[in-house]
Amino acid sequence: MLECFDFVRDVDLLSITVRMVLAAICGGSIGIEREYKRRPAGFRTHILICLGAAMTTLTSQYLYLNMGMYTDISRLGAQVIAGVGFIGAGTIIVTKHQRVKGLTTAAGLWTAAIIGLVCGSGYVECAIFATVMVLVAELMLIRFEYRYALKADDVHLYIEYTEANVIENIVGIIRDKHLNMKDLEITRVSSDNDTVRYCAILAVRVNRKQLDEDVVKSINAVENVTTVEEL
Repeated sequence: MLECFDFVRDVDLLSITVRMVLAAICGGSIGIEREYKRRPAGFRTHILICLGAAMTTLTSQYLYLNMGMYTDISRLGAQVIAGVGFIGAGTIIVTKHQRVKGLTTAAGLWTAAIIGLVCGSGYVECAIFATVMVLVAELMLIRFEYRYALKADDVHLYIEYTEANVIENIVGIIRDKHLNMKDLEITRVSSDNDTVRYCAILAVRVNRKQLDEDVVKSINAVENVTTVEEL
């Protein structure tokens, strides 16, 4: 460890101040990136999470060193690691297209809490390095994520239409786009007024960008197709 930070490892007013300020800086640095992207948990939330975790570690040290309560000083920190998951869960949502969003923000909150614990313990080098690595992951590695997230995946489409021969046009679109159709299930449904409609569940291997911008748009344009949804 760096000797220049040895004063922070002492338990006095100066070291406590430095630890708390460091927690606010580290949490705020992560939160700024989330705030810029308009995520549910932003600048202030990350600061509060990081500060709260830092105070937990400081309280554990105070109880052990100053109050003479010889107990497991890691217990409070363990509760923070487990408990912050409830806050992170509040940032996770499932869209109408059954896509999960908010996992990165939830993971960032959890990581910010652990960085706060590190700041509270006075491990300055680890806190700074961890914060830098989180920012690198969120700001720079996202380009690689988007590039490889466009890889092909199995997608199930729910399609409703009113004429039986429509399915031939839909299958033709899939073939014209050189996509791999994995499965096809068709159901004939009759209504009270003697009209007939058809429901098809189509499993196809396609990347997300092509699904939204190309496949769904083309199927929607087919005559007599009434509904196209991703399951």
